[in-house]
Amino acid sequence: MAADGGAGAPQSQTLDRGLRILEHLAAVAAPQPIVEVAQSVGLHRSIAYRLLRTLEDHQLVERDPAGHYRLGLGMAALARGVRTDLQTAALPQLDALVADLGMTAFLVVRAGDEAVTVTSIEPQTSAAHVAYRPGIRHPVGRGAPGLALLIPEPARPDDRRELTEARALGWATSHGEVIPGFRSVAAPVLGPDGGVRGALAVVYVDDAVDTTEIGRAVVASAAQVGARLR
Repeated sequence: MAADGGAGAPQSQTLDRGLRILEHLAAVAAPQPIVEVAQSVGLHRSIAYRLLRTLEDHQLVERDPAGHYRLGLGMAALARGVRTDLQTAALPQLDALVADLGMTAFLVVRAGDEAVTVTSIEPQTSAAHVAYRPGIRHPVGRGAPGLALLIPEPARPDDRRELTEARALGWATSHGEVIPGFRSVAAPVLGPDGGVRGALAVVYVDDAVDTTEIGRAVVASAAQVGARLR
């Protein structure tokens, strides 16, 4: 028996490939033809097709009328069990941000070195808004949501200027770091122990909007979520 108790055992290649397909579909947030799915994860088309059919059997992916693949409703069922207390506490505040600001609002959590969107609410009455789907992920040091997750951490000499400014303000801002052309404002949600549990954020296009007012609104909503967790 290996001394590491199996820690160095090879991973399941098939599972790894299937997960990379799901991650790709979540990142692009748009239906993809099988050729693009295969190319994105470096697989032969026939292998990608077999994996997609298996994922489709479990409703984790689905095909649109053009035969392109996107995430399926099974993903939503799985996501409902992820940090349920945080999502339950956040939903009323996300709704309030959407109603008050007319912008898409979302909840982000940290997974390793990435910021992952787990819940989002889009305005139903605005003429135009940004679609920002659960499953979108990006490096934790990029974009307002990622920076917001880092605000409670101790300062380091190599911190980005944007992170230093975010700590001074209590919220983070970014422009085009996750989705080109779009602005985002985010604030951390703190748990009962003072540790960061996630971040609330809004995303929008209008350059004329007062970022300060948005930041204060997001900070207030994040504080309400934190209070509900206590």
